[in-house]
Amino acid sequence: MREDLIGANLRQLRKAAGLSLSSAAELTGVSKAMLGQIERGESSPTIATLWKITRGFHLPLTALIEGACPDAGRGGTIEFPGSLSVTPVFPFDPTFRSETFLVGLDAGQSHDSRAHDQGVIEEILVHRGVLELRTVDEWQSLSPGSGVRFRADQPHGYRAGSEGAAFYNTLHYPAPLALQSN
Repeated sequence: MREDLIGANLRQLRKAAGLSLSSAAELTGVSKAMLGQIERGESSPTIATLWKITRGFHLPLTALIEGACPDAGRGGTIEFPGSLSVTPVFPFDPTFRSETFLVGLDAGQSHDSRAHDQGVIEEILVHRGVLELRTVDEWQSLSPGSGVRFRADQPHGYRAGSEGAAFYNTLHYPAPLALQSN
């Protein structure tokens, strides 16, 4: 992962919105110090931190990770050690208001996701392995070729079986996304 490019993207988005680090921290729930470290490329943010930032800015994930993986869209993968891996398949497209990732989880690995913005819908299509998906405090098991669509504006989670799992994850956003300052 290219932390310097994620930091440059964050700085550009924040400044374009006319936000100070303090204002961005209030908006995202990520500390001013951590935002500063990310902007300077001194920190490897977790996927959870990146989602908090994009949720606070009302932006898709690809707004921050674009360019951070030189081969994105051609098999380039961003690794989040101890969490998951993310390969952008289709970056955010404002016409369709969606983005698609290939997400990988190692054997027995899990990932909890906070609620996305109101109205966000996720579609999951299992590519490899067995994936357990939690929505509304209920787990369901999905095998390769199985898919599900659910409201992602509530907490949800993913858990891989004993052989790991890979799945396509498409996020559909309800309205045009743009950084909003308060």
